[in-house]
Amino acid sequence: MTRQSLLYGAAVLLLASLFNRILGFVYQILMIRLILPEGIGLFNMVYPIYVLVLVMATAGIPVAISKLVAEEMAVNNLHGAYRIFNICFAILIASSILFSCLCFLGSPFLLEYVFPNPKVYYIFLSLLPGVIIVSLCSAFRGFFQGLQQMTPTAVTQSLEQLVRVVSGLFFAYLFLPQGVEYAAVGASLGVVIGEIAGFISIAAIYFRHRPQIPAGLSAYPVEPFGRSVGRIFNLAVPVTLTRLVSTSFLSVDAILIPQRLQIHGLGLTEATSIYGQFVGIAQSLLFTPGIIAVSLATALIPAVSDALALNNVKLVRVRCEEAIRITLLAGLPSAVIFLLLAEDLCGLIFGYPEAGASLKILALGGPFLYLQQTTTGILQGLGEASRPFRNLIFASVFKIIGIYYLTGLSQLGIRGTAVALVAGYVVMAWLNLADIRQLTGFKLNIYNSLLKPLIAAAGMGLIIYLSQYYLYIHTLSPSLSTAVALIIGLISYILLLVFSGGIDGNDLRRLKSILVFKTRY
Repeated sequence: MTRQSLLYGAAVLLLASLFNRILGFVYQILMIRLILPEGIGLFNMVYPIYVLVLVMATAGIPVAISKLVAEEMAVNNLHGAYRIFNICFAILIASSILFSCLCFLGSPFLLEYVFPNPKVYYIFLSLLPGVIIVSLCSAFRGFFQGLQQMTPTAVTQSLEQLVRVVSGLFFAYLFLPQGVEYAAVGASLGVVIGEIAGFISIAAIYFRHRPQIPAGLSAYPVEPFGRSVGRIFNLAVPVTLTRLVSTSFLSVDAILIPQRLQIHGLGLTEATSIYGQFVGIAQSLLFTPGIIAVSLATALIPAVSDALALNNVKLVRVRCEEAIRITLLAGLPSAVIFLLLAEDLCGLIFGYPEAGASLKILALGGPFLYLQQTTTGILQGLGEASRPFRNLIFASVFKIIGIYYLTGLSQLGIRGTAVALVAGYVVMAWLNLADIRQLTGFKLNIYNSLLKPLIAAAGMGLIIYLSQYYLYIHTLSPSLSTAVALIIGLISYILLLVFSGGIDGNDLRRLKSILVFKTRY
C-alpha cells in the first residue's frame, strides 16, 4: 500500500469534505424548508449530547490508532501496527456497548433534568444505535489514517453523507404529518442509516485491501500487553478529555442558549426557532471553509508523528508552516465574504436573511476557528494532546461566561451568543499557536502567510462590493447579482494571490503532483 503525502492526503479529504459539504448544504436547505427552524433547533438541542456520548464511547482511541500505527509503520513494523489496531478495536466494542446501554437506561433522567425541550426525547433515542456503529467505524478509519492512506476515509464518509441525506429527507417527509418533532426523528434516523452505510463500506475496504504482512518478514519483539495499553491510553486520555470538554461545552451551549433567549421575553417555540437559525444557518455557513482545516488536522496527526518519530524537527516545522498558510489562504477570504454578504447568503440559500446578523459577527472569528482546528491537529501529532485540552478549557469557560451574560441582554440576544463564540475562537487559536512555537521553534512567516492573503482578501472584498452594486443597478435580481459578484470576487482573489506571490510556482507544482498522484490499495 502506497503512503500518501501530507498535501495529497489533505487534498483527498478536502475533496470528500467538499462533496459532503455540498450535499450537507442541499440537505440543510431542504430540511429547514421542510421542518422549519424549530425542527432544526430541536435536532441541534440533542445532537451535541449524542456527540458527547460518542466521545465517551470512543475515548480518543481512533486518534491513538492513527498516531501509534503511524509510529509503527515509520520503523516498518506492520506486526506492531496490527497489534495496536486489534487491542483498540476490542476496547471500542466494550466501551460503545456500555455507553449505549447507560444512555438508554438514563434517558428518562435526561428528559427531566437536561433536555431544554421535552420534544427532543425520541430524537435522542433514535440516535443511540449510532454509538456502536460510529465507534467501530472510527477504528478502521484511524487505522488507514495511520498508514497515511486518506482515501478510504474520504470515500466512506462521502457514501455515509449521501445515504444520510437521502434517508434523512425521506423519513423527515414521511413523519412530518405527525408533527415537527417526529420529522426531526426522521432526520435522526437518516444519521444512523448513513453511519451504517459508512461502517459497512470501510469494513469491506479493510478486509479486501489491508496491507498483507510479507512472508519471511522478521517480526519485531512483541511489546508487553500492559505497555501497549499504556501507550494507547497515554494518548487517548488527553484526547478524550479535550473532546469531552469540547462536546460538553457544546451541550451546554445547546441547553443554555435557548434558556438565555427566553430571559428577555421569548417563548420556548420562538427561542427554539432562533436557535435553529443560528446553528442551522449562520454556523453552517461559517463552518464551510473549515473543511480545509479539518482535512489538514486529520492528515497532520500521522504526518507530524511520522516526522517526529524520525527526529526530523525541520520537517515538522515545514509541515506546520504549510498547514497554517493553507488555513489562512482559505480562512481570510471566507471572513470577508461573510462580512459583506451575510444577509444575502442567508436569504439566498436558506430563505432566512435575518440570520445574517449573527453570521456577520461570527465571520470575525472565522479565521481563528479554522486555525484552532489546524493547530489542534498539529499538537496532537506532536504527542501533546494535553495542551489543546488545557487551552480548550480556558477558551470554553471564557465563551460560556460570555453566552450567559451577552445572550440574556435584550439589545443583543443571539448576536451576543455570536460575540461570545468569536472570543472563544480567538483565545483558543492564540494559545495553540503559542504552544506550537514553544515546542518546535516554529515562527509564522507574517509576510507570505498572513499579509499577502490579507491584502488579496481585502482587494477581493472591494471587487465584490463594486460588482454587486453595479450588477444590481443594472436590473439584475438581488440573488443573481450576489451570485455573480461572489464568483467574480473568488476569481479575483486567486489572481491577486498569483500576482502578489501569495501562490507561487512551488504551490502550483505541488498541486500538479497531487492531481497526477495515483493511489494503490
